[in-house]
Amino acid sequence: MSREEIPLSNHIKKFREERGWSQQELAERAGLSRAGVSAIETGKLVPSTVAALALAKVFACPVEELFQVGGQAELHWAWPPLQAPCRCWRAMVSNRLLLYPVEHSPLGMVPHDGVFREGRLFENPFSDPYRTLVMASCDPAAGLLAAEYARSTPYRMLVLSRPSRTALELVRDGLVHVAGLHLARSTSPEENSKAAREILDVPFTLLRLADWEEGLVLAPGLGLSSVRQILEANIRWIGRETGSGARQVLDDLLQGGKISPTMMARDHLGVVEAIRAGWAEAGISVRLVSDEAGLDFISLREEAFDLCIPGTQADDPRVRALVDVVRSSPLKNMLKELPGYDVKSTGELS
Repeated sequence: MSREEIPLSNHIKKFREERGWSQQELAERAGLSRAGVSAIETGKLVPSTVAALALAKVFACPVEELFQVGGQAELHWAWPPLQAPCRCWRAMVSNRLLLYPVEHSPLGMVPHDGVFREGRLFENPFSDPYRTLVMASCDPAAGLLAAEYARSTPYRMLVLSRPSRTALELVRDGLVHVAGLHLARSTSPEENSKAAREILDVPFTLLRLADWEEGLVLAPGLGLSSVRQILEANIRWIGRETGSGARQVLDDLLQGGKISPTMMARDHLGVVEAIRAGWAEAGISVRLVSDEAGLDFISLREEAFDLCIPGTQADDPRVRALVDVVRSSPLKNMLKELPGYDVKSTGELS
């Protein structure tokens, strides 16, 4: 096959528009002509090696992220799918085009980007992995953030429900852009930084989303009004996995006690659903989901909930847009109406 017959796709227009540049501005930055940039964007001109390298330098990315032979970049699974065929999402993270098996999300039913079947990916033509930000977080209000992000930016957000330490590990492994964590009291937020330093091997920034209340969630009608009564009562407990902020709170509360949860929940909503369904009578969660489920709540502490942004992702336009959204008035106005959420420090960087 001759060079002219090899299909070559590029994402120059997407990268240019994300930065708000005109073709002329990009041409000046890369040392090319505006006509040349236009011809490369539309696929009428195969760029020389020098031109391709110049464009990659301007966008601060590998050449492979701008140009793909055959029309598609190499695909990588973030983690293996549990079944086949598999619906999946796609996102570009750390210069890799990643596939994520579709799973339960705090955002509800998120449209899939394609189906992987018989060793091939059948793509949804409207999916755009270059405009997708992936966040691992257990925040039950993540849907509000994702909705405002989609409304006010040209990007979309995928939210994977993960406990704090697992979310940090996904950031470390280059599988998500941002992690949510709440392992610190609001009065000593340095514990979030400590956990991030333990797990990450790159510089990072913490962006405060909110301070929220975490505490004991109880089935109505137990007649238990104090923490001591609850710990001494013969009731069924729902637990959380190691590495979650809720598990840390429960371990601090028990201090080696003999209470053993009869089952484990994967997120805050899972705790209240187990109690509301009658499978358990007590657990640890945040006030927001407890109040919305009509359950009793005893506040134990106020926590700093931060978004951890690794230095490797800080200049990504999708991440910069996220920072702007978190600092925006529309999001703060929504969060301040949530029970147990304090937004006085929202948008602060540390």
